[in-house]
Amino acid sequence: MALKVPRAGGPTLFKEGYQHLQGIEEAVLRNIHAVCELSDIVRTSFGPMGRNKMIVNHLGRTFVTSDAATIIREMEVVHPAAKLIVYASQQQDAEMGDGTNFVLTFAGELLRKAQSLITLGLHPSEIIQGYELARDRTIEQLEHLSIATLSTPPTQESLALALRPTLASQQYGSENILAPLLAQALSLVLPENSKLRDLSVDNVRVVKIMGGSLAQSRVVRGMVFGREPDGSVRSAHAAKVAVFTCGIDISQTETKGTVLLHNAKELQQFTRGEEAQLERIVHEIAAAGVKAVVAQSTVGELALHYLNRMGIFVIKVQSKFDLQRLCRLVGATPLARLGAPTPEEAGWVDTVETTEIGGDRVTIFRQEDDQPGGKSKPRLATVVLRGATTSFLDDVERTIDDGVNAVKALVRDPRLVPGAGATEVELSRRVMEYGEKTPGLNQHAIKKYGESLQVIPRTLAETAGLDAVDVVNRLLTKHNNPERTDMGVDVDQAEDGTMSTVEAQVFDVLLAKHWAIRYATSAAIDVLKVDSIIMSKPAGIKAPGKNPHWDED
Repeated sequence: MALKVPRAGGPTLFKEGYQHLQGIEEAVLRNIHAVCELSDIVRTSFGPMGRNKMIVNHLGRTFVTSDAATIIREMEVVHPAAKLIVYASQQQDAEMGDGTNFVLTFAGELLRKAQSLITLGLHPSEIIQGYELARDRTIEQLEHLSIATLSTPPTQESLALALRPTLASQQYGSENILAPLLAQALSLVLPENSKLRDLSVDNVRVVKIMGGSLAQSRVVRGMVFGREPDGSVRSAHAAKVAVFTCGIDISQTETKGTVLLHNAKELQQFTRGEEAQLERIVHEIAAAGVKAVVAQSTVGELALHYLNRMGIFVIKVQSKFDLQRLCRLVGATPLARLGAPTPEEAGWVDTVETTEIGGDRVTIFRQEDDQPGGKSKPRLATVVLRGATTSFLDDVERTIDDGVNAVKALVRDPRLVPGAGATEVELSRRVMEYGEKTPGLNQHAIKKYGESLQVIPRTLAETAGLDAVDVVNRLLTKHNNPERTDMGVDVDQAEDGTMSTVEAQVFDVLLAKHWAIRYATSAAIDVLKVDSIIMSKPAGIKAPGKNPHWDED
């Protein structure tokens, strides 16, 4: 009689309730379908004619935007394979601030082409090898496609030229308003030549004020707060500034005590002592030459009375991030104690005033020239945006953030490549030529990689309402001429749907393109490497379903 050997694995290997999917059909193709579905959702928002998505998040807040970074953040993707692509796009957003939709669209197309190769019988490992060879070839060829560079040091004109395509990709038709505006703001905050790499995106702030039109937006060298000062003093010029993180009021004792008062005179003397102490502190602040006070906490009524009497400007800034930026702007040290600041702790501002913009009262801290003694002032600029709706202003703010990040990438690497899909068409042609010369099964994956790059010009043509097949074929024909490698998609369809990007001054940032290709390919390869999905049983208990016929009585 033979011994019965129990099978390894099975239900005893994992906790009860787990799921195990493996093989090409269950794991690889399922993952590819999930990523392709996510890619198709955001692909229609790509380019200047991209469509908006309306998303209602779990808090009930509504977003109307074509910004892929916002879309995927608010969609709350839960599929593990799709999350890999989301992480890649988020890393692109953190690294470059732009190109998130490129990563999602390109990675989705790579996996769609991989699915067709798997159906034909290729093994995922052969596709992965081909994709890695094609990626290296693409990045190598990308280095040779630079046709322009940002001038050093950057001027407002060169900044506006480099920013226009990035801004047009989300706010098409408004780029001629936004580009000079943002170029002016960036020219105010760019460090000296030797420290251009130290450009901080936090130095360009955005304040949104409802009403008016986008053309009424302007730039302020300094900071703008959407509130009025607390006191009656409305402005101060050439003023010393003191910043307090503590409350400006009568200090509370650490322990509680009981005071016995016998008559009204004792009560009057008791309160007069506190008033005298507060008046002495305010006198000390005024004697130190301070003309403006910024508080993060409360400002008491009595303290406000004395500050008004001394002619000191008072404003409350509750956000600690805004307070940090303001301290950097005026060169002040935030004080946790109430009292006169030392000369090193006090800041300086040329003008602080309250004005009206579109019916809203705002306070502006403005720096004009360098400080007395030749001390250079911190560089900070605020873009005051005007618009009709909050969703429009939010979208423009995200566009400006992309533009600032594009310039941050350009100061690291000033090279520009042809935009409007011209770079992708030329890379596609060169990669497919490379695939033809590569022996073995890898050539099929390399050629599919080259075809995947065509998804960018095809999407630009589709969202603009053009015949995508005709436009891409025309571009490939024109790119066969070595002198016409700058031909891209003309979304305005002035002639045949193609245009010279050099003549139209449409450029992309080479560094952003470089990292987008890397991240998209790596994410697609990671998905193809998965051959098994093991999901544990979710923690907690399942919520009981409601009986539709339940009688509350």
